[in-house]
Amino acid sequence: MIKPELLSPAGNFEKMKAAILYGADAVYLAGDSFGMRAAADNFSIEEIYDAVKYAHERNVRVFVTVNTMPRVGEYAALREYLSALKGSGIDAVIVADLGVIDLVKEILPEVELHISTQTSIVSPETCMAYYRMGAKRVVLARELSLDEIKQIRAGIPDDLELEVFIHGSMCVSWSGRCLLSEHLTGRDANCGKCTQPCRWNYKLYEIIEEKRPDAPLPIMETELGTFIMSSRDTCMIEYIPELLEAGIKSFKIEGRMKSAYYAAVTANAYRMAFDKYLAGPENYEYNPAWLSELESVSHREYNTGYFFGNPILDANVCEYNGYLREKAYIAQALDYDNESGMATFIQRNKICVGDSVEVISPGKVGRAFTIERMTNEKGEDIESAPHPSMIFKINAPFEILEGDIIRKA
Repeated sequence: MIKPELLSPAGNFEKMKAAILYGADAVYLAGDSFGMRAAADNFSIEEIYDAVKYAHERNVRVFVTVNTMPRVGEYAALREYLSALKGSGIDAVIVADLGVIDLVKEILPEVELHISTQTSIVSPETCMAYYRMGAKRVVLARELSLDEIKQIRAGIPDDLELEVFIHGSMCVSWSGRCLLSEHLTGRDANCGKCTQPCRWNYKLYEIIEEKRPDAPLPIMETELGTFIMSSRDTCMIEYIPELLEAGIKSFKIEGRMKSAYYAAVTANAYRMAFDKYLAGPENYEYNPAWLSELESVSHREYNTGYFFGNPILDANVCEYNGYLREKAYIAQALDYDNESGMATFIQRNKICVGDSVEVISPGKVGRAFTIERMTNEKGEDIESAPHPSMIFKINAPFEILEGDIIRKA
């Protein structure tokens, strides 16, 4: 079996640190331009250098996404951007455009080339074409079944790695190549500026193709509207053995736009599942608590995407056009005093004495308790911590580690 890599999103430095603490083997991030998530916080050049140093000190690799399709007037800025990355120590550049591939090879020849899912790779032949261009890894199209992924693995060299998305938002368009946002708002999805019009609420009065009047398109509509373009999120936590035995190298979690809490919880759940299987496949047992953890983060309705069939034919469309909201992320632990049993936290959301909360730690699912006592930094008893970034202490019935997260139960 190939040693698997758990690859997590890093929309900013805080999210990257959360993903690393909770088990990511590698993170992917973007600079201020040329990434497909322009609305994420992203990283300045200086922050990329700092991120690489932080990650490498913890044996975590860093991949930079340069996966937009630059136009005529953008290549001078792209050359300047890639030149600024030289010496940063990044481990790979994720690319989707032939011109960008050529430029990366010229300016950053020491950096691995990873071919983005935006290139819609669905065959061994396409994998080999990119391999001959110098690709170390290909990120397969999300429209592939698990059986097709296995066939691709069997048809390519051992040193060409496969990466697949196993969790997060799916796009209704083929591998994200969509013109709807640009058509309706003037913001090009292929330049990282998607406004997600596929998620908007629409009222459709008739969908009948003129030459097929007896074959109308079925539309599910509620009082909120109809959501025939809003796809469900992928979640493969229940199928870890099938994934790890398929010859895939890297397992990717989508979500650079999501919270640090999302980065931590998703990495933690899949890390626990991976480690459980790798410790002994013959003794592996799925833990439903892993799915419960993933249900606690912001997401749409889950399914398994294309892995086991065509989701378009298998009710992949959301019945509810909105996020199932994550549990409130209350605070993150700074330290713990064994003698007093009090843990110090930095606040993210309001918390009060009497609240029922859960603590999550790397390698553990949520553990519940009730807050019976709270103090400020001076040790004075308080009833609540209402202010963002406030430092406070609470009682804890078990040891709390730096980086542990408390959330609403």
